Amino acid sequence: MTMLQHSPPSGTSLVGVPAPAPRALGAINWVGFATLTKREIRRFLKVWVQTIAAPVVTTLLFYAVFALALGGVVRMVGDVPFLRFLGPGLIMMGMAQNAFANSSSSVLVSKVQGNIVDVLMPPLSSLEFVSAFVTGGVVRGLLVGLVTWIVIEMVVPLGMHAPVYVLFHAVMASMLLSLLGLIGGIWADKFDHMAAVTNFVITPLSFLSGTFYTLDSAPPFFHTLAHVNPFFYFIDGFRYGFIGHTDGTLGTGIAVMLGTNLVLWLVALRMVSTGYKLKA
Repeated sequence: MTMLQHSPPSGTSLVGVPAPAPRALGAINWVGFATLTKREIRRFLKVWVQTIAAPVVTTLLFYAVFALALGGVVRMVGDVPFLRFLGPGLIMMGMAQNAFANSSSSVLVSKVQGNIVDVLMPPLSSLEFVSAFVTGGVVRGLLVGLVTWIVIEMVVPLGMHAPVYVLFHAVMASMLLSLLGLIGGIWADKFDHMAAVTNFVITPLSFLSGTFYTLDSAPPFFHTLAHVNPFFYFIDGFRYGFIGHTDGTLGTGIAVMLGTNLVLWLVALRMVSTGYKLKA
């Protein structure tokens, strides 16, 4: 005797339990964006000694060198003590370097290990992909900056002249370096390529941005070079927020930062949407 097998009605499982309905995604996949962002943040928080504490120690070592070896305790920049002038620049340099390192290392390690597909397969748009990686870099940069500022404030009170400028330039600078890190991580095929970007692009731009000196004491060549360096504008504006002193024009700096971030956003979106070195 043949037993007839009937297929379960559409929308139910074999045991009579309704089958899960497909998730309806809106214009923005908020769940996917939040999940990838949390992954990027938890990724560096798990090794906070390396990603948060180590940059603070490095900044304090720079501070000690300038204070003890170069007479920073008694030096003045105009009517501002040199150590107070130096503090915001060192804080910003730590923020920038760590925002860059977060997004660049995340993408490059995923490519080298072959698990970049884990973030390419989910239904994430190019905008959501870029935004999540950039947000992770910005959070790491801001966290490093906050901890560094708290520690320096215990040693040398920096004060706060314009908190809005401090916050704005901190976010814009972290975003700029995070975007550069994402673009670099996508472009690089191996760690040597990423090291070349760090050594020949990020480090020179950081050290020639007025972090350790004021442009009033720099030769004309370096004065001109600084004004075509976007790093100069976010350090100059950030320092203004603390001490009320600026070597450039604040309005020009804001325009340069917004324009640079917009261009980098478009480049990153283009690279992700075309699958450049991601879907090969």
